[in-house]
Amino acid sequence: MSEPLILGIESTCDETGVALVRGRELLGDVVATSMDEYARFGGIIPEIASRAHLQSFLPTLDAALERADVDLSEVDAVAVCAGPGLIGSLTVGISAAKALAAATGTPLYGVNHVIGHLAVDELVDGPLPERFVGLIVSGGHSSILAVRDIATDVVELGGTLDDAAGEAFDKVGRLLGLPYPGGPHVDRLSQEGDRTAIRFPRGLAAGKDKERHRYDFSFSGLKTAVARYVESLEDQGLEVPQADVCAGFSEAVNDSLTAKAVQACLDEGVDALVIGGGFSANSRLRSLAAQRCEAAGLTLRVPPLRYCTDNGAQIAALGAAAVRAGVEPSPLDFAPDSAMPLDTVVAR
Repeated sequence: MSEPLILGIESTCDETGVALVRGRELLGDVVATSMDEYARFGGIIPEIASRAHLQSFLPTLDAALERADVDLSEVDAVAVCAGPGLIGSLTVGISAAKALAAATGTPLYGVNHVIGHLAVDELVDGPLPERFVGLIVSGGHSSILAVRDIATDVVELGGTLDDAAGEAFDKVGRLLGLPYPGGPHVDRLSQEGDRTAIRFPRGLAAGKDKERHRYDFSFSGLKTAVARYVESLEDQGLEVPQADVCAGFSEAVNDSLTAKAVQACLDEGVDALVIGGGFSANSRLRSLAAQRCEAAGLTLRVPPLRYCTDNGAQIAALGAAAVRAGVEPSPLDFAPDSAMPLDTVVAR
């Protein structure tokens, strides 16, 4: 007997994603994005994102079904991101998912978007380890999770106290006058610079803060340090070495992320680190994590670049994991949760 066919719907921010997964096999995955509409604003406009989801959902659903070569009547369960995310964007996706589940008589799973960034790796590298540490890094999240079961037992060990890693990269990109979104441009320039030329501070890395915030991150002070460095040079009429600034900044962020994630693995007694989220596309994060995991005897799993940004595949993968684990479906009246806790896998 074949495994259940899961339809996954992603709508937390500006990507409308629909995917179909059977077991751990991805059959079809289509993403529509409204990112290009925000360049002139320098950031996401929630109202525009919500309207874009409304316009994109049905064409994206049809394209995903066609790519998977299945009919909507064949779907066994619907999974949708319940949060965290923009409330308007979440509402569009959840409303569509509820309508589909009610019309087809299938169970509905409102799943955690952030945990989905880890679950998607099952579609590439097979079953996740029984226990592992997850590092989620994106524009809105920098969190370390202890995962005992991806569908039922996730505990947040720590997270950002202010800016997330991706958010800090975008802000530094804006500070340097780089195009929106700034993160990829900062990453590109960092590869051309000398990461030892400028040493920027690592937040929460010394004194009492080091133990009190063992798995937490703080990047606002780092961002301020970069701004002061740039302003000092500009005030003196000197040229800003953008590549070296980006390299030093990138090293500070990724040093903090990887050091704390590896420490969490050692403290938790697990031998695997899984990294997910849009910022996991960052080149230095990947190389430094690989180096540190190898030195610590840990297995590192990071999804391919196509699965780093928001997509329906991550939602379908987590929905499939919930179905396999026998998790009860969400009630049809569950509400979107823009601040959904990271220890909640399925909405209740």
